[in-house]
Parts: sequence; C-alpha cells; structure tokens
Amino acid sequence: MAVSLKDPQDGDLGEVSDINVTPFIDVVLVLLIIFMVAAPLSTVDVAVDLPVSNAQPQQRPDKPVFLTVKQDLTLALGNDDLPREQLQAVLDRQTGNDREQRVFLRADGAVAYRDLMGVMNELRNAGYLKIALVGIEDTGQGSAPAAGARP
Repeated sequence: MAVSLKDPQDGDLGEVSDINVTPFIDVVLVLLIIFMVAAPLSTVDVAVDLPVSNAQPQQRPDKPVFLTVKQDLTLALGNDDLPREQLQAVLDRQTGNDREQRVFLRADGAVAYRDLMGVMNELRNAGYLKIALVGIEDTGQGSAPAAGARP
C-alpha cells in the first residue's frame, strides 16, 4: 500500500490507487523460468514395438549373411547353429574376410533388447560394423516376413 504526500496541512493522507506491478512481474518471470526448465523434462519416450517395420525394403545382396538370435539366445548363421566363441571365425570364412559386407541380424520377438545389443556388440568387436536389422514388413493386411531389411 502506498501513501500520497499531497498536502501536509490536510492531515488526511489518502491512499494511492496505482498498482505496483513489480512483484507481479517478478512472479511471472519466476514462473516462466520454472516452465522453461520443466518442459523438456516432461517429454518421455514412446514405447515402440521393434519387430514391425514400415520402412521400405532394401535391395537384398546376391548372397546375404543372415545371423539369427533364437529365443533361447543361441546363434545361427544361415540355417546352421553357431557357437558364440566361433562367431568371428565363421563370419570371416562366410564373407571371405570382407568385413565391409553387411550382416543381416534377425531375432526372435522374445529376445530382450539387452541380449540383441550384446550380439551387436560381439559383431562390432569382430569387425563387422555394417549391421542391418531384419523385421516384419507392416503392410496393414497382417504380418508377412519382410523381403528386405532395414539398414
């Protein structure tokens, strides 16, 4: 509340009807800062179903190298089972030591993301950096195996 000093002889000091907006501006600026900090924190990741893909199928090479992670976490190269400790040796034999060749990685839907990343890390440690994830093509008419892979 503010006081006016118009005429000291009146003895009646009246109130000023002007509003002091400085505290209001301070509050608005503090709220603005709070919302600027809190807004990025309120966004969360959306849960996704990774096995289905609507990406355009890519051209398949003449002799693709398919590495499969089965539900029990065993590996298969093509149709043959593959022990994990022999992954690099068998891949080198299959690709002719061409580590630039793309490896098509497919996994059962029950395989945990952590386990799939572990296989991808094993491929990276073996020197195979070009990895394509194979999924089911989402055609909208049911699910059919994808003819290509998503790079």
